[in-house]
Amino acid sequence: MPFKSTALAAAALACLAVLAPAPPASAAPAGPAPAELDAFVADHLERTGLPGAAFAVVHGDRVVHTGAHGRDGHGRPLRTDTPLPVASLSKSMTALAVLRLVEEGALDLDDPVREHLPGFATADPRGADITVRQVLDQSSGLHDLGLPDGPEPATLAEAVDRLSGARLAAAPGREWNYHNPNYHVAARLVETVTGEPFTAYLERAVLAPAGMADTRSASDGARTAPGHFRAYGLNLPVAEPAHFATGSGDMISTADDMARWLLLHLNGGAVPGGPRVVSPETVEEAHTPSAPNGRTGLGWMRRGPADGASRVQVWHGGTNSTHTAYQVLVPETGYGVAVLTNVGIALTEEDTWALAEGLIDLTEGRTPAPADSVLWKVDAVLGAATLAVLALGVRGVLRAPAWAAARAGRPRWRAAVRLAPYALPPLALAAFDPAVTFVMGGREGTWLQRFYGVPAELVLLVSAALVCAAVAGTRLWRLRRRPAEGVSAAPGAVPSP
Repeated sequence: MPFKSTALAAAALACLAVLAPAPPASAAPAGPAPAELDAFVADHLERTGLPGAAFAVVHGDRVVHTGAHGRDGHGRPLRTDTPLPVASLSKSMTALAVLRLVEEGALDLDDPVREHLPGFATADPRGADITVRQVLDQSSGLHDLGLPDGPEPATLAEAVDRLSGARLAAAPGREWNYHNPNYHVAARLVETVTGEPFTAYLERAVLAPAGMADTRSASDGARTAPGHFRAYGLNLPVAEPAHFATGSGDMISTADDMARWLLLHLNGGAVPGGPRVVSPETVEEAHTPSAPNGRTGLGWMRRGPADGASRVQVWHGGTNSTHTAYQVLVPETGYGVAVLTNVGIALTEEDTWALAEGLIDLTEGRTPAPADSVLWKVDAVLGAATLAVLALGVRGVLRAPAWAAARAGRPRWRAAVRLAPYALPPLALAAFDPAVTFVMGGREGTWLQRFYGVPAELVLLVSAALVCAAVAGTRLWRLRRRPAEGVSAAPGAVPSP
């Protein structure tokens, strides 16, 4: 009996095992929960001092979560539908507009630009060989140092006309040089091929079918709340300085719309449930590097483990004086991340990128490293140095009479030699803008834009220049009033350093 019972039980279990559904061979790990994403972003803002951030995380054909934390420049809470500038993320939108025209047969990526834009010319005859692909992957040979001086353009036509005086850094297709006017050319191509304003075509052919109803161009009057620049641990709200960026960096979007943009690129050119914007092959073309640096495609870049990424990423960043943005696709995992923050160029770019990296870490099951912004530490050192310079300047001015008296009767050239070092900070200030332009590869900017980028550094340099000019000027003035050469210094006078 016991044997029969055991056998019957075993047979029953065997039948259940056959009838029961088999478990999946390898269940995919669950992605991050919305609450986990929000908690990370809120903590990141608290640790770094970023004033506000909106973000989107998508996976496959769905939106995992969009969120917003912090406040805008008016002090209002950010929301997922708050419009924020995306700066150079605009380039990927411009590129897709051109690629749609390529799909329609209106032009070819390897056509010379001049074939569709007869007025296009450069100071270098090799400019006639620049192709549509080369302006999109930044290998046209145009570069910031070769851009001629001149007034800021007001239209795409003026921006392209300005290039008639541009020099090339290399033959087209030979070097990669990041240069915003490449995308002015691309946007102007859209206008000449379609016969309608670039932003009108972009909205009709790309943004509307993608469902991005809140994404607009600043050149069409789209506005946002002020962004911020950071100085001495403070986020100071300011309006973005005016500059021409149509096609290259003037789009304004939201976290909700950026989620749709990521889905379009992860799903072969169509937001799930919406019409197709471009083909899967066109999306792959945009993401595939074609520039000589092996990393830049058409409005997108690529990085991998050799660059510090855990997996291959297709990405692009955008920064202006008051806002920063990043978009990242991870093809292997099917995730996409977009981050928009309302603080601009400076060391805070690293804080924004760290936010994007942390969200990617969460999608891949890793715990993000705690953020530790260095900007306040740098500003603390620079602020202390500025106060020290000002204090020494006051001391130097007050001691100018004693300094001049101690040098009575000495040759004037010796006094001039002692004062020569005081000319260094004013000279450094005069060289500041050209030096920054050179370091940034020829990228020009106004003094206001420079200030927003490095406020504490520039305050220190200006303070040092003014202090040195004041001390040297006061001492020279006192020397002119000193006794003639050969007359002894006043009794008891002590030389001042």
